[in-house]
Amino acid sequence: MAKRLPPLNPLRAFEATARHASLTKAAAELNVTHGAVHQIKALEQSLGVKLFQRAGQRVKLTPHGAELLPAVSTAFDGIAAATQRMTRPASTGALSVSCVPALLLLWMIPRLGNFTSQYPDIRLTMIPSNDAKDVRAPHIDICVHYGDGSWTDCWMRKWSGLELFPVVSPTLINNRPIRTVRDLADHVFLHGDDGREWHTWLAAADALDLERGRRHHLGDARMASEAAVHGHGVALGDTVTASGLLARGLLVAPFSLSVPAVDDFYVVCRNEMRSAPIVQLFIDWLFAEKEQADGRADAPVAGRIGIRRKRPALRVIGAKTAS
Repeated sequence: MAKRLPPLNPLRAFEATARHASLTKAAAELNVTHGAVHQIKALEQSLGVKLFQRAGQRVKLTPHGAELLPAVSTAFDGIAAATQRMTRPASTGALSVSCVPALLLLWMIPRLGNFTSQYPDIRLTMIPSNDAKDVRAPHIDICVHYGDGSWTDCWMRKWSGLELFPVVSPTLINNRPIRTVRDLADHVFLHGDDGREWHTWLAAADALDLERGRRHHLGDARMASEAAVHGHGVALGDTVTASGLLARGLLVAPFSLSVPAVDDFYVVCRNEMRSAPIVQLFIDWLFAEKEQADGRADAPVAGRIGIRRKRPALRVIGAKTAS
């Protein structure tokens, strides 16, 4: 005997209303004006239970609604994923990636040729961004973002942790030596954030009083690193994005002290995109490339900068590195 299921449109209205906690927003998403109200009423009459209760301008799931929602959401995610698999072949087509600007410029673009050689029929659109809204944006397939892993109702996986340490151009450090942490007072602090990360490093170095010195806020780590390469001051590099600049001699790391970054790099995407073959392929490539990089040329660079937790004293290395 065929199983009796509620009609599809009322189920879509129910899922959208539960996700937005708003009938108005659900109606706008479904483009049905006030039809969402009538569809939910029809679904409640069909099931013989109340699914929502009003809370001012918003709605709240009843116990019956809370019981139904996971099954409906899973079913819609499965349908969307199956559709993606059918319409997007594994190794051909277009893929849109939102990526932290510093990671995109300093880590991913140098390795882009590896991806292209393996998957020549995939066309990438790379968007330099760390905007949380990109995770939900319909024109973006996958995000590689810096954060605390607090994105909700999506698929995510930690890609890499990172440690922070000061970096400076060889020319600047030769002209204005850095032999102790106190010498940083003679340099401009280059910030890639609101100042939290320099504060963390200076606290570990027992040098918080240096925060009163000269500083520039550049907006993101990419800009801060670029300013350091040009000799405009001392920036905070990290074990992922700065490794290439250190290996090429564009920057040096004066101190052996490093501290964990505030957040980590994550791969994030909408639930329905997770099982799309072209997305899975890119995720697999990202993690494989990171694993290979950790075991190849990048690892010795990290070793030279002396990754450690808090130390009682700082040891200067490379203060007289040739330009």
